[in-house]
Amino acid sequence: MVSKEQRRKQLARAKFERQQQRRANRHRRGRRRRILLSVALVVLVAGGATALVAVNRDDGGSDPAAEDNAQPSDEPTTPLDDPCEAPAEGEPTTAQWEEQPEMAVDAANDYVMRLATTCGDIEITMDAEAAPQTVNSFNFLAGEGYFDHTRCHRLVTEGIYVLQCGDPQGTGQGGPGYSLPDENLDAPEVADGVYPAGTVAMANSGPDTGGSQFFVVYEDSQLPAQYTPFGTLTAGLDVVELIAGTGAAPPDANGTTAPNATVVINEATVEEVAAE
Repeated sequence: MVSKEQRRKQLARAKFERQQQRRANRHRRGRRRRILLSVALVVLVAGGATALVAVNRDDGGSDPAAEDNAQPSDEPTTPLDDPCEAPAEGEPTTAQWEEQPEMAVDAANDYVMRLATTCGDIEITMDAEAAPQTVNSFNFLAGEGYFDHTRCHRLVTEGIYVLQCGDPQGTGQGGPGYSLPDENLDAPEVADGVYPAGTVAMANSGPDTGGSQFFVVYEDSQLPAQYTPFGTLTAGLDVVELIAGTGAAPPDANGTTAPNATVVINEATVEEVAAE
């Protein structure tokens, strides 16, 4: 019987081979095509539209992410086996709030959010000093069980590399009923238009429209500094890479590419970590 570690290595090897094949294909196509294509971001919130990062190349070159989306896929037609366990019993909440919660976090301390998922545990250290309203909201929502039994509904494996979660509806349209302002957009780590691997940031459909949806970056991704970076993945990057290794389904009617893996947050908790 194949162990989880062996399975993880198999998925990683398969992913590497696919990436090498795509690079070869891009090299062959790059000299004869110009690309004008928009790469869909991971962001849909309640009542919002899909946000796009436009890639406009008019210099005779080619954009790798755009070309991968424009050409027939080199991916296997049959998804890899689901590496995740069955979700715990329970249903996502339908709770809504008219206003964001009163401030209850201490900006001098960090807060650790732990996600017990069907694919493994993920730990996110949130920066309350840099993004106090965002961290306060996550502290509140986790305490209300808002994220429990929710499916991570979107995986992007081309151009940008993100797993998106935090919507009880599982459609990309859900949210807590209130909106959060953008925070920490001047963070030096995203100032150059690259969100590094391990960054955790807010999804949105425009300025100051954050809700409950967030995305985890598992490979460096070119994105404008428009999405509140509020945390860092401090454990579980291997879990997200495992999920990414199984690939994503074709886009649905909303353009959302769901992970092939059954990624459900069984429980989310937040713990305050006092500054030393």
